[in-house]
Amino acid sequence: MARRPLIKPRKLATQERSRATVDSLIEATARILVKEGFDKASTNRIAQLSGVSIGSLYQYFPSKEALVAAVIERHQQQIMQTVRSELARVSTQPLEEAVRRFVAVAVKAHRLDPQLHRVLAEQIPRVGKLEKLETFSSENFSLFRDYLEGVRGELGVDDLELASFVCVTTIEALTHNAVLHQSRMLTNDRMEALIDETARLVTGFLKA
Repeated sequence: MARRPLIKPRKLATQERSRATVDSLIEATARILVKEGFDKASTNRIAQLSGVSIGSLYQYFPSKEALVAAVIERHQQQIMQTVRSELARVSTQPLEEAVRRFVAVAVKAHRLDPQLHRVLAEQIPRVGKLEKLETFSSENFSLFRDYLEGVRGELGVDDLELASFVCVTTIEALTHNAVLHQSRMLTNDRMEALIDETARLVTGFLKA
């Protein structure tokens, strides 16, 4: 049985200089993933591009998978900052407006470094911490579920847990494919139309 790669950092950077070293390593890892892909990334290549010695790299990260996990975590934090700030306003909005905002936020989140997002979503082996790349986290699934509870009287569905799963999965699948694979076809006007049509699809399901 193949051993699982070590994906936890060896130690945390606490001082400014060590944080700068770790930042350089994570940024270099992201650049290599985008330009060369996961399979061609290596700790030697990452150290070379970052200007950090291979010995210093191994002081902080035991493997390239650990570096990729750090890239995923940083990218996830950027996504969550965007999503949290945008979705804070949905609780007081009518159903159609709230659903459209959810869809628009998903598009905006996928547009945060879409080339990196594509590599992380499609090339990385799903092991342990590497499973955690997601645009809508469980936190936002819960937010969607809580919003539906507040407008239950407008809905034609009874199982809000299942409805939330269907809606969030639909939004994620459509926006992921649109931004990461159809961006050349989808002009700004078409993207707005896609947001409108996705919101109409989800709202129609919720009211049916």
